[in-house]
Amino acid sequence: MRHNNTGRRLGRNSSHRKAMMRNMVTSLLEHEKITTTDARAKELRKLADKLITLGKRGDLHARRQAMEVIFDKTVVAKLFERIAPRYADRPGGYTRIVKLGLRSGDNASTSMIELVEENFTPKPKKAKPVVAEPVIAEPTAEAVEVISSDEAVEEVAAETVETATDDVTEDEQKDA
Repeated sequence: MRHNNTGRRLGRNSSHRKAMMRNMVTSLLEHEKITTTDARAKELRKLADKLITLGKRGDLHARRQAMEVIFDKTVVAKLFERIAPRYADRPGGYTRIVKLGLRSGDNASTSMIELVEENFTPKPKKAKPVVAEPVIAEPTAEAVEVISSDEAVEEVAAETVETATDDVTEDEQKDA
């Protein structure tokens, strides 16, 4: 079972597969368009997008990391000086795969992988709906009357408590 093993094997051992991908990405960046099988194109897209992202960074460390994959210095220079600046505003998706059909010799499905040429226009972000703050209404005349009558009830209750305590103290004084 191949749990957590990503990527296609493409019928090759790891060193042959690595060498083939390096050659294909070099050709893609040099010619900006190549024709290959569907599976190879899908694997190549991952590597090409990573290298273009390195080119967008543009620092010395990124250039050295690109040189680990691409041995041709002219292709690395083209990547950093001409290809990467085209995609400065694009957040990803630098390549396009177009299916071409079946190859006549072995009936393998073929694709053309190319660098995207269109200018990137970001979609406008949707504005978040504005939540209106609850409006506190001013009290009406009826509510003022109710409030005033409640205050009157509270005043009467307070007077009753005071008189009750006064009565208790007078009774206690008489008993004493």
